[in-house]
Amino acid sequence: MTATQLPEYDNPPVAEVVCGIQFNPIEAFKLPHFGLFWKLIEADYPTCQEVAPLMPIVERYGEYEEQPLQIPFTDLPPPRIWFLNGKGTSLLQLQRDRLLHNWKKSRPTDAYPRYQVVIGHFKEKLGLYEQFISDHGLGTIAAVQYEMTYVNHIPKGEGWDDFTEIGSVFRDHRWQGQEGCFLPPIEHLNFRTTFALPERKARLHVSVRDGKRQEDLQSVLLFELTVRGFPGDSSRDTMWQWFDTAHEWIVKGFTDLTAAEIQKNVWRRIR
Repeated sequence: MTATQLPEYDNPPVAEVVCGIQFNPIEAFKLPHFGLFWKLIEADYPTCQEVAPLMPIVERYGEYEEQPLQIPFTDLPPPRIWFLNGKGTSLLQLQRDRLLHNWKKSRPTDAYPRYQVVIGHFKEKLGLYEQFISDHGLGTIAAVQYEMTYVNHIPKGEGWDDFTEIGSVFRDHRWQGQEGCFLPPIEHLNFRTTFALPERKARLHVSVRDGKRQEDLQSVLLFELTVRGFPGDSSRDTMWQWFDTAHEWIVKGFTDLTAAEIQKNVWRRIR
């Protein structure tokens, strides 16, 4: 499936994209190495922050497949460091078992740079990190899972004004409340669903909830699509094919789940 065959929008509501790899913890990667690695990227990422670590989560299949497996830390949790660029649009996240690259929309005028640009930045940073751990004799990356997330912000007033109009955004959801019903209007919205990719090499996780946009406290629908899994083959060719497939499922899933009118009138669907 080529990029030209995928649905495309002139004004997509994408607010953030995350590409990541989870791997067996590199125990030799100590606190000083975070600083040494920062020196390599400091010109592009002048700010760093220490944040709470991410718990290891691995998709599983079989008897108890409804929820991903969360693996508790067996020792003190490893630190997670954020490296941020000056514009606030690029974020590199690093901990001993994970590397993630985020593109973030920091201003309303920031345009989504498209998948090829985002995945290109992730490839570059992963290659730099692999070279770093090789140069310092810290081991190798043994991948256990890949992930890709698209976060969409759908502001109030763009296709919807209250939760009774949820069907104007998500075509398979309707609020059928009528006069005389016992339940009052919806106060908050939060629903999730999952879809299995072929050969169970990944799952697409979809969530919709209401919230406030951080920069201006505008009411929005937060529409997240995450593909998480592992193809079994850790070669780089297979890895990038996996991300291409994940992107395809996210774009086509977004299109399947949303209403044609908002696609045309708000997001300006091109094809």
